[in-house]
Amino acid sequence: MSTAPLDGAGRRFIDLPALAGERLARLPWVLRLLLENVARTQSGADGDAAINALLAWPERATSMAEIPVQPGRVLMHDTTSTPALVDIAAMRDSLAEHGVDPASLNPVLPVDVSIDHSLAVEVYGRGDAATLNIGHELRRNAERYRFLRWASNSLTGVRIHPPGTGIMHTINLEQLATVVTTETRDGERWVMPDLMIGTDSHTPMVNGIGVLGWGVGGLEAQTVMFGMPIVLRIPEVIGVRLTGRLPAGVLSTDLALVVTHRLRKLGVAGEFVEFYGPGVSTLTAGDRAVVANMAPEYGATTGYFPIDAATLEYLRSTGRSEEAIALVEGYARRTSLWFDPVESPVYTRVLEIDLAEVGMHVAGPRRPQDLHQFWETGPVLRKLEGGAQAAHPIAIAAITSCTNTSDPRLLVAAGLVARKARALGLEVPEGVKTSLAPGSPAAARYLERSGLDQDLATLGFDIVGYGCTTCIGNPGPLPPEVPGRTGHRVAVLSGNRNFPGRIHPELDRAFIMSPPLVVAFALAGDADRNLRDEPIAVRDGKAVMLSDLWPTHEEIDAAVATAVDPADYAEAFRVATARPEWHALEAPSGARFAWSAKSTILRRPPFASVEAGSQLGHYTAYPLLVVGDDVTTDHISPASAIPKASLVADFLVERGDDRNDLNVFASRRGNWEVMLRAAFHNRSLVNLLAPEAPVAHTVHAPSGAVIPIWEAAERYRAAGESVVLVAGERYGTGSSRDWAAKGQRLLGVRAVLASSFERIHRSNLVGMGILPLRLPRGRGPRDLALAAGDRIEIDAEAVSLAPRRAVTVTVLRKDGRREAFAATAAVETQFEVDLLRDGGVIPYILRKAID
Repeated sequence: MSTAPLDGAGRRFIDLPALAGERLARLPWVLRLLLENVARTQSGADGDAAINALLAWPERATSMAEIPVQPGRVLMHDTTSTPALVDIAAMRDSLAEHGVDPASLNPVLPVDVSIDHSLAVEVYGRGDAATLNIGHELRRNAERYRFLRWASNSLTGVRIHPPGTGIMHTINLEQLATVVTTETRDGERWVMPDLMIGTDSHTPMVNGIGVLGWGVGGLEAQTVMFGMPIVLRIPEVIGVRLTGRLPAGVLSTDLALVVTHRLRKLGVAGEFVEFYGPGVSTLTAGDRAVVANMAPEYGATTGYFPIDAATLEYLRSTGRSEEAIALVEGYARRTSLWFDPVESPVYTRVLEIDLAEVGMHVAGPRRPQDLHQFWETGPVLRKLEGGAQAAHPIAIAAITSCTNTSDPRLLVAAGLVARKARALGLEVPEGVKTSLAPGSPAAARYLERSGLDQDLATLGFDIVGYGCTTCIGNPGPLPPEVPGRTGHRVAVLSGNRNFPGRIHPELDRAFIMSPPLVVAFALAGDADRNLRDEPIAVRDGKAVMLSDLWPTHEEIDAAVATAVDPADYAEAFRVATARPEWHALEAPSGARFAWSAKSTILRRPPFASVEAGSQLGHYTAYPLLVVGDDVTTDHISPASAIPKASLVADFLVERGDDRNDLNVFASRRGNWEVMLRAAFHNRSLVNLLAPEAPVAHTVHAPSGAVIPIWEAAERYRAAGESVVLVAGERYGTGSSRDWAAKGQRLLGVRAVLASSFERIHRSNLVGMGILPLRLPRGRGPRDLALAAGDRIEIDAEAVSLAPRRAVTVTVLRKDGRREAFAATAAVETQFEVDLLRDGGVIPYILRKAID
């Protein structure tokens, strides 16, 4: 430790160079940050052991040791915070029923909640679209928003950022992140890194400005909120060495898509990723944030860029004080957290990327890691059609998502394409739904100052609001098909995911691309167009090519320099926070929330109880569902619009809801009865037990009946039978939503056997007391060829379970054959074992509170 002054004042801090000596230079920057956190927050033998394990990194480059990490704050959005806060409200009820003061259960860390996931693009292509859309949002979600206001009034440290303030990760970059922070402990002032977690997989976006943060599930966040550390196995760190400089015309979106493709090809699965090398210094903080944002798409926990001059410039450009900026620089330099492009730490593996070789790209049409040249959309789509020529009219063209709207350069580039197109008299064809949903309300100010807002509006890209919109499946209704433009409709968007059905339940093909390329494809109106060699349009007999519209880096930089004012960020956020309609919502009061039996939005969940028991043991189970590879959390627990003609809709209509105004699945995450019925409600999901079954149906083996999944689960439960789920590679990829695990727990699933798991979903399964088991090679779902009537015996007694221990699994065929093999418990730490023995996070927290 050291009390050396950083800025003329004596402040305590962990002196990393003194602590680590020569070994520090070989540690990746992310491990330096973890070392600082452990040294500052842990003591005694456990703290010493964690420090020594981290300092042993250079010799081994990997480790099986566990370390406790204590984040300083938690970030959530409305559709992950609602279920978490509903859990807490129910836990307070449970405590009261056990004679414990319910008000004693409170977060001990600051919790920021951004309401950004509920805005839908109902209105577009007009100047008042944003006002009208937020009006629809407040009307549809008033009950849920009143609950969030109750939570902010009744729980310590919970702060709600109302609709219209922006997307959570943009808010984090522009308003919340300090990079370096201070706190008073035992009467002394400490300086430390701003280390945080968020209940959204794209939380690593803040890695772009040197803040170490990553996404967790809402269940894991609850443990942190109540003062428990995150216990990690010391992560493997993939080093991505960047050299060169991005060529003319190539943008940060293109780099992010290349990184995603390359790292998925490398097989990244939960490792920390860190960028280093001389190429890093050629990227702005805005560029870096785009690449960092897509960490979950490339399979990583983080996508970290260390602190350097670009960090300071970003802080200055978004209106941070010079005092705060000086503290960041002084602290980072003093502790060796400052980036040096010539340093070469020891990494688990290294990937080299020459920025000069990155071109203009798109990704899709079904996965973000499937990279293509921007002119190859047609051949890719035709390949899906079996080589047949077919029309692919664009139904949605959305400039959307924190990923590609937080950096002014990307929005300005889109505006410059629109300006040139407007000057040439080009128009977007009828039948294309256009929208612009920036991550920050400050965007409206700099686009207006530059006049680019009018250029975009002329093409139909009026601002529709400040939220996630199309990127998370809230595009609103599709436009009607236009005669002469029929075919297999496609979406183009500047988002981060494009799984089938994610953007809209009726669209299974979507390409991710930069905002200016979205504008260009919208003008073309056809995803089958080769925009390198074919004209976007023909105007007055002259072919207009993409090169006629595409801005240079110099044009973009000049426009940004005149348009952006650092004062915009704080002022726009202040105005949005003061929205009268939000503050007019009446909020309940009291330590306990008053549930309504008539509500279809908020219901006390049955699993939020101390009585929920462990699901470990030696048992035989029926497979409730068998699925293949790349089953996403959108498949498991959809967020998009509730189909009018669905059993879920029927359930809601029977309870008084309007079939024509059911909102989206995500808005119902406070009602466990709805979410139980929504589990696996995705038309692109194939159940290998019953491939021809309707959406969200399975076969009930004892009767042979094909029935809704939740009904089959209830039959098994009533008969005292256990159930499990079997899946392929990358099970649970996508969003962090904890309801993907909660739904499976409510279905009675005791274990999920998968070829591999995505990191956050695996953690959420453990958090709900469901044992994740990794299948050995050659034992995937198609290899097992399970049929209705086959059963699975699992020997997973609580007393013998340990991290990554072999678990005996035996397939009991209905014809009497037995096939035994060893699966691996996908359990990373002893703390996770303890959670499984207790039945999950919620019983664990409640028992500690009662004891």
